[in-house]
This record gives sequence, structure tokens and C-alpha cells, in this order.
Amino acid sequence: MDMLSQQDQLELAACYIKQMRERVEKLKRVKEQAITTTRTSRSTGMASKMIGLRLPVVELRDFGSSIEVVLVSGLNKNFMFYEVITVLSEEGAEVVSASYSTVGDKVFHTIHAQVRILRVGVETSRVWERLQELIS
Repeated sequence: MDMLSQQDQLELAACYIKQMRERVEKLKRVKEQAITTTRTSRSTGMASKMIGLRLPVVELRDFGSSIEVVLVSGLNKNFMFYEVITVLSEEGAEVVSASYSTVGDKVFHTIHAQVRILRVGVETSRVWERLQELIS
């Protein structure tokens, strides 16, 4: 394996820094566009129509040994948070963390859970179905 000279290492580092700056600038533009779109949609009162979001929404991500549940609901749609945690527990997951935030007229709940027994796992499709029944 050839060793890179100090000059080559500096050139690689400079190239990497340049790429990262370009990526940061691109992400800033995307963020600004998203903020502008959100402000425009809120001012016209059509935020949920523009996003195409019919509330409530359940999103489940399976990471093998852990799962993430994201629930998005309106301020007027209440469900019992403990019932969601109960469903996860009954299906073999242990809740590690849970949080929520309110943005405009939407409430975002995020729950992170770990599989209790790795050999058995968690049947995420069943969890999703039960959560759909719970929120509807």
C-alpha cells in the first residue's frame, strides 16, 4: 500500500472540506425552501392539504433490534398515549424513550422501543395494525 505524501493528504482534506461546504449550502437552501413553503401554506390555511397529510398518521420504522413509532395527530384528535405504549409492550417491545412536540395544529409523538427478546422479535405489521385501530 502506498503512503500518501503530506501534500496529497492536504489536497484530499481540502477536497473533502469543499464537498462538505457545498453539501451544507445545498441543505440550507432546502431548509429555507421548506420553511418558506410551510409559512406560505399556514398563511393560506392549507398546510395539511399542501403536505397531503390526513390526520392521524402512524409511521413505523423497523431497525431490527429496535423500532420507532411516529404518530401525527391534530390538536383536536386525542388518543391515550399509554394505550400506544401498552400495544408496544404487548407485542414484545420495551419503550426506551417517548416524546412529543406541537407544531402549529399538529402533535408529533415519537416513541423508541427495543425488542425484548431478539430471537422472537416484534411483528411490526401487527403493531401497525393495532395502532391504526387505536387511532381511528
